[in-house]
Amino acid sequence: MELGYAAAGLLVGFIVGLTGVGGGSLMTPILLWFGISPSTAVGTDLLYAAITKAGGVTVHNKQNHVDWAITGWMAAGSVPAALVTLWALSALHLSSHVLDSVFKLVLGVALLLTAVAILLKPYLMRWLHRDNIAQSDDPVVPKVVPTVLIGLGLGVLVTLSSIGAGALGTLALFLLYPKLPTARLVGTEIAHAIPLTLVAYLGHASMGNIHYLLVANLLMGSLPGIWMGSKLTRQLTDSWLRVALAVMLMVIGSKLVY
Repeated sequence: MELGYAAAGLLVGFIVGLTGVGGGSLMTPILLWFGISPSTAVGTDLLYAAITKAGGVTVHNKQNHVDWAITGWMAAGSVPAALVTLWALSALHLSSHVLDSVFKLVLGVALLLTAVAILLKPYLMRWLHRDNIAQSDDPVVPKVVPTVLIGLGLGVLVTLSSIGAGALGTLALFLLYPKLPTARLVGTEIAHAIPLTLVAYLGHASMGNIHYLLVANLLMGSLPGIWMGSKLTRQLTDSWLRVALAVMLMVIGSKLVY
């Protein structure tokens, strides 16, 4: 079984390295397929995401690809939202069966939203003529209220599903800050995802929803997978893979919801 987890990590890592999407949205459903309970799958994926994104933000920060002001305002919404969501889960004293049902439902909704975001992003970029917009590495003035609201929504969604910080967060930032260079947009969202996933992970850990050995096996496969996918980005077109990924997420999400 450990070999199977490492192979799953390799596959997910490769897709993430090639397309930049698909981390949590693929990993959590795969863990469910392996028979892991929804609560443990969500908690385990949050720790996995926090570790993998920590390495990514180091690289982005060195290249000045993180807008820390926007990151801070998003975290000002997402971290308190995550804490309140965790508190509510604990205070309601729900049975494990009810908790798993909640996680499955929110996970299904998150997968459907992620699939839509993956499909819409290329068209929105062309519609807004993003490549023709003057971009620079200068800081962008944060739009405080909508940025905090985006963080708030992501805080609830990620805490309950481990999904949304990547595709949905990036798309939201893209629409809110069209002049933010793509590299800084991605780096900013990765930086924001670290405190969010870390806080959500700690809350799930307090509820016993983490499988630490499983995380280690996933990382053994995903780290080389990300490296391989990144190396092949220029040789392979990812347009067909994005469509296939979106369709797969829609099928899985629909099954979990209905």
